[in-house]
Formats: sequence, C-alpha cells, structure tokens
Amino acid sequence: MQFPRNCSGLGTGRGARRAVYSDRMAYLMLAGAILAEVAATVCLRASAGFTRLVPSIVVVVGYLTAFALPSQVLKRGMALGLAYGVWAGIGVALVAIAGVVFFHDKFTWIQIAGLILVAAGVAALELGQSH
Repeated sequence: MQFPRNCSGLGTGRGARRAVYSDRMAYLMLAGAILAEVAATVCLRASAGFTRLVPSIVVVVGYLTAFALPSQVLKRGMALGLAYGVWAGIGVALVAIAGVVFFHDKFTWIQIAGLILVAAGVAALELGQSH
C-alpha cells in the first residue's frame, strides 16, 4: 500500500509516525526557543548595559537562537498564533519568575493573577488548535 507524501488524516503507517515526530520536534524546538529567550533576557539584566562580557555573549547567542528556532517551528507547520502565544506567554512567565529568583524582584498578587491569565490564554490557544 502506498502512502501519500502528505500524511494528514492517516492514523497508521510510516508517514503517520513521521508526522507525530515532526509535532514533537516542533514543540521541543519551541521549548528550546523559550529557554534561550529567557536565558538571554536574564543575562540582559546581568550584562549591566553590555559592560560584562559573558552575559553579553549569552544575550546575543540566546536571542539569535530564540528567533532561529521558532522559524523552524513555523516551517514545520505549527500555526503562527499558537507558536507565538506559547513562546511569548511561557517566556513572560519564566522571565517574571527568574526576576524574583535571581534579582529579588517584587511579585504582587496582581502580577500573579496576570501570569495566571497568560497561562489561561496559552492553554486556550493550545486547546483551540485541536478543534
């Protein structure tokens, strides 16, 4: 039995496994992009206005990675709104938490409520994608 190159709608066969792998790989690349963006943002503050070498290098490499990986995610077919919503939403939450942990930033209940709303928005984007 021959399988078409476009495996959408197929539940079995070699092509279907490849499609699932592509989705997993897209999510792994998106996670890498989020972590790179968070590391770059944290190091942006640690670089003291680009006067410290190592954090400055992490900023440049991190942001390059944070934009290169989502381009590959989109190339694999993930919806733009979903990819950007997940990337931005989780990134904002992790940067806010990193600010509290590493720089002792204040965290108010309003900010916590905002992060919960961001998480709800990301979940809505993800759930809406499956319908």
